Order: sequence, then structure tokens, then C-alpha cells
Amino acid sequence: MSEAVKTDEYQKVVEENKRLRTAVTELSILNDVATTITSTHSIEHIVDLIVRKCVKHLKVEQGAVMLLDEKNQSNPLKTMIRQQDTLYDMLPYRLDAQLTGWMLKHKTPLLVKDLKNDDRFKSFIDEDSPIKSLLGVPLVLKGKMTGVLTVFNKHTSEGFTDGDQRLLSIIAAQSAQIIENARLYLEEQNLMLMQEEMRLAAETQINLLPKSIPQIGDYQVAGKSIPAKDVGGDYYDFMQIDENNFAFCLGDVSGKGMSAAMLMSNLQATLRAQILSGVNSTETITRANTLLYQNTDSTKFVTLFLGIVNIKSNEIKYCNAGHNNPYHFDESNQLKELDAGGLILGFQPDSSYEEGKIPFQQDDLLVLFSDGITEAMNDKNEEFGEERLTELITKYKSDDAYKMIDRIIDEVNLFTEGVAQSDDITLMIIKRNA
Repeated sequence: MSEAVKTDEYQKVVEENKRLRTAVTELSILNDVATTITSTHSIEHIVDLIVRKCVKHLKVEQGAVMLLDEKNQSNPLKTMIRQQDTLYDMLPYRLDAQLTGWMLKHKTPLLVKDLKNDDRFKSFIDEDSPIKSLLGVPLVLKGKMTGVLTVFNKHTSEGFTDGDQRLLSIIAAQSAQIIENARLYLEEQNLMLMQEEMRLAAETQINLLPKSIPQIGDYQVAGKSIPAKDVGGDYYDFMQIDENNFAFCLGDVSGKGMSAAMLMSNLQATLRAQILSGVNSTETITRANTLLYQNTDSTKFVTLFLGIVNIKSNEIKYCNAGHNNPYHFDESNQLKELDAGGLILGFQPDSSYEEGKIPFQQDDLLVLFSDGITEAMNDKNEEFGEERLTELITKYKSDDAYKMIDRIIDEVNLFTEGVAQSDDITLMIIKRNA
């Protein structure tokens, strides 16, 4: 065999060995990525592992994953994870806007061996830019670009190759799917946590409602609250002070979920502690306002009506802190709205409140309600309104308190038939029998 033939055969063996080594390396990194993909770590941890494998196996200085945020028109690509070769102490490289813009426009791999002399970008790149070469491939899922996987500055003299591009494209294809799977899993976990919080909030809210209704003299007292799908903050309570006095309140706590339920719990504790210690309605409201202002942020507030009934003098002293004015119907069916009081609780630290007082004779009726009743909407975007409510109160005034509540709520449900309840519906009625 001639020397020329031997040399040619030798070169073929060398090339074949090189190809096999490359194939083994590719299989190794793909196996590492596949192992990462099947892990149960967080999305950040998974992407970090993928980028780290790319930096190691492709022999580059740095690598990064940028995810596409379509809502941010000015800067749609945001770096999620960045990794670098641990042998090098360097600042993180950042893609210039021209480079990210090119990727967003073309949605194809970008291989640059000499960035400063590349005709596409050299006029935009600073002379002192640390990026010499780069390889970026789009993350594509179901035909839609979701991000970019980029590696910077190949250590070898030959720079990035078509084989590197092919390998990184395969990794990107797998990574796009796992990033999406991890994102969906995170959304599912967040949804489950939110649902559990809403369940606990609803349970807390229900537990705060009165378990029993005071039966004092010739007074009928009834209340009912129907929470909306999203747990809101309607709150009502009855507190028997002594044999001649009982207190009642109805309010609306701002917000929804657990924060509203906890605020409601604190409000109940404050009101009960003050009232049961003999403090009058105005002073109770004033102290509650101060505590709420000092211990909650500016977005938290409460509307509240608080009344105290004395069955010996048959009068009600009350204070209305920004709540819907309750309706007092006397025996001749004359309507009076109870508006004495002041601002909502938690809005200003030094709010002043006044106390109102009404006689409560036989056949008198007091109706307290939340705006979930008057603002209930039908499919024509019409509100139930105060006029309909007062007509129903007049219509059913002769019924007992419990039946009145049920009939009014039935009428509200009939009015809003086909429209989901958007707010808590709460109603309280106090009657004095003839």
C-alpha cells in the first residue's frame, strides 16, 4: 500500500474518531438535558441546569436564557437565567438591543463568529464589548417563539460550528417544552394555593358570623349573609350586653380573601371588647377607627353601622361609619334613614363621630343591608337599587324578620337570574312586635 493511500486511510480514521467523539459528546449533553427535563425542580432550577450544561459541553464563557414577554413592547426579551464558566471571573454579558431585535424579527438561529466585524451588527457594537462570538437559537413551542437560548465566546480557535448550532437547536427545542411545562405546573400550584386560601378565608368568615341570635323581650332579630364566589368582607354580628341591652352591627371590609377575613376577625375582636366593657357606640367606633388606621395599610378600610338597643327605654343609639344608611320604618310606615356618624373606619386617624338616637316603638322595623343587595345587577346591567328594596320592605313588613329576609333575597335572586353574584349579600332585620 502506497504512503499516499496510508495517509488517506489514516485521515479517514482520524475524522471518524472525531465524528464519534462529537456524537458521544452530543449524546451526553442531550442525556443530561433529558435527565434535567424529567426532574421535579422549580422552573428556575431546571433552566439553570440546562444553561450550565450548555456552558460546559459547548466550551463557552457564558450562556443565558431569555424569555419573551409580549406585554412589554419596549423590552420584550428578559433574561431569566445566566451562567458562566467557573474558570473565568467576568461580568455577565448582555445581548445588545440590535441582537435581540434580530432574533425577534427572524426567529431563526444566529451564529456570529466575529461580532465586531459582522456586517449585520458591527456599527452597533461598542469597541470594548466583551462579546467576541455568539450562538443564539430561538425557543419555539407550537410554532410560537417563547424565548432565546444564547451562548457566548467559544473557547476553541475554530469558533462556533454548524454542529454547535444543530446541537443547541435540539437543546432549545427540548428546553422550550420543559420551560412551558414548568410554567404550567407553577400556575397550577399557585392556583391550588389560592383556592386553599379562599377556602380558609370563607371558613374564617363563616366562623365569625353569629352562632345564635339574642331573644330579648318583644324584639325579633334576624340576619343572613350569602358570600359571593370570591370571598368578600361582609360582616354582621349580635352581642348581648346585659338583660336590657344588646348591640348589633353590619359592615363591609375592603378586599377579598384571607386579608379581608383577618381584618374582619380583628374588627370583631375590637368591637366586642369595647362594647362588652360598656363603651357607647360612638366611642367604640372612634377606638376601632384608630386601631384600624394604625395597624393596616392605606388600602384597607371598613364601612360599619353599629347600634345598641335598650329594651327598657325602647330606643336605639347608633353610629354609622360610612355604611349604607339603614332604613327605619315606624308604625305609620314612615321611612327614616340612619345617617348620623362619620367617615369609614381606617381612612383618617383623627376622625370624629356623632351618635344618633331613635325611638323604637311597637311595629317599628329596622333594616340593615350591604351594597351586594342594592348594587346587584341583572343581565341588562340594571341595579336592583334602593327603590326596589324599600318597596319590598313595605310589601313584606307584616312578616316575621326571618321570612322577610328570605323573601327579599329571593327577589334579588330573581332579579339577577342568569348573572353570577359579584358581591356578598347581607341583610339584617330588627322588629318590635305589637
